[in-house]
Amino acid sequence: MGSQGLDIATVALIMLVIAVVIAIALGVRTVPQGYNYTVERFGRYSRTLGAGLGLIIPLFDRIGHKVNVMEQVLDIPSQEAITKDNAGVRIDAAAFYQVLDAAKACYEVSHLDQALMVLTMTNIRTVVGSMDLDQLLSHRDEINERLLRVMDAAASPWGVKVTRIEIRDILPPADIAGAMNRQMKAEREKRAAVLEAEGQRQAEILKAEGQKQSQILAAEGRKEAALRDAEARERLAQAEATATAMVSEAISRGDIQAANFLIAERYTEALKAMASAHNSKVVIVPIEAAALAGTVGGIAQLTKAVFGDEAAASRRGGSVPSAGRTVEG
Repeated sequence: MGSQGLDIATVALIMLVIAVVIAIALGVRTVPQGYNYTVERFGRYSRTLGAGLGLIIPLFDRIGHKVNVMEQVLDIPSQEAITKDNAGVRIDAAAFYQVLDAAKACYEVSHLDQALMVLTMTNIRTVVGSMDLDQLLSHRDEINERLLRVMDAAASPWGVKVTRIEIRDILPPADIAGAMNRQMKAEREKRAAVLEAEGQRQAEILKAEGQKQSQILAAEGRKEAALRDAEARERLAQAEATATAMVSEAISRGDIQAANFLIAERYTEALKAMASAHNSKVVIVPIEAAALAGTVGGIAQLTKAVFGDEAAASRRGGSVPSAGRTVEG
């Protein structure tokens, strides 16, 4: 009887150990990285198991949902939408979200992916309906920002964080697309014509500026030349005045040779002027040098006879009209 009781106790102990092992095996759960498991006790949410090793009570607890807490992408189907100016467009989009609270994502909303998809499509139509076609095509960043703000606020009670909303494509109708292409082509041609006209204008301005600078430099050159000529004439006049004063002083002292020199010089200049005149056809002048000397001597004697020594002393230079005869045709 004693051995039989011992055997029963041993069997019971073994069965207890086996039961404990089975219970431990059933109660141990390994949660992979990037997932959260919800635990339900008698059908009611109890707690959430994070990544790693977790324990539950067999027969009392069970795993309710296995939730992916990594960032996920939701492909939004292409849909038709009407803009503010009644233009129909087809829009493609994608939404990125991440579950932050597994319990809310499982027990606050049913079919989370479908709910996010419907919510995104509805808000896309709302945003598109509040914008003109031109604004819709040129302000994608603004559309993404508005959608993200609305979607994040709407999904927050579900324990979900909407990280991004991206508009992948906006397709206007074929006739509107053709009109837009023609408009774009016309704008480009207009810009090209404006740039070409602007280039020609700049070229003309630069050319005019160059001509202006050239004329200014030429005028400055002429001014400088005129100043130089005036200075030369002034010096020549000063030299002639000095020479005349010296000759007059010599005559006043009774030096008849100075009077002869002055008369001969003026006579020679008069002959040169007559010979170089443009309206002169024939000029009669003494040919031989002796004749020229005689003429000069005669003029000197005439001067002495007319003015005398006292007249020569009172004058400060004189000239006698040149002899000769010009025959104009």
